[in-house]
Amino acid sequence: MYDKPLLLNSLQRIATSLQTILERTSRVTSVEDFVCSSTGMDLLDIVCMKLFAVGETVKSIDKHTGKSFLPRYSSVNWDEIMRMRDIIAHHYFEIDANRVFNTIRNDILPLLQVIEQMQKDLVNGNND
Repeated sequence: MYDKPLLLNSLQRIATSLQTILERTSRVTSVEDFVCSSTGMDLLDIVCMKLFAVGETVKSIDKHTGKSFLPRYSSVNWDEIMRMRDIIAHHYFEIDANRVFNTIRNDILPLLQVIEQMQKDLVNGNND
């Protein structure tokens, strides 16, 4: 059994971070939008901090659920999310703006959809 309120709170924090990333990068059309100006670099830093927070929260969920909750949603590569968090935390100066851009364009919305489904499942008791 999971601490349902804690899990729902964690999932909501992830959803909020993902929504923020999507909103703040809505005008980003290429990696150059990040790397060719100080404003773009600031935005890249913001996105990386949000991705770090998502990864940290995913790690926490995995730990507090005994590694049994996240695998129920196998369409997401949870290990990749946790690895990205580790890269941001421990190899910050090696962050690849192309990888961050591709993550935003290809992975954030699908992840948000899964997170929202996880929340629904918990509220409806589909994961007890």
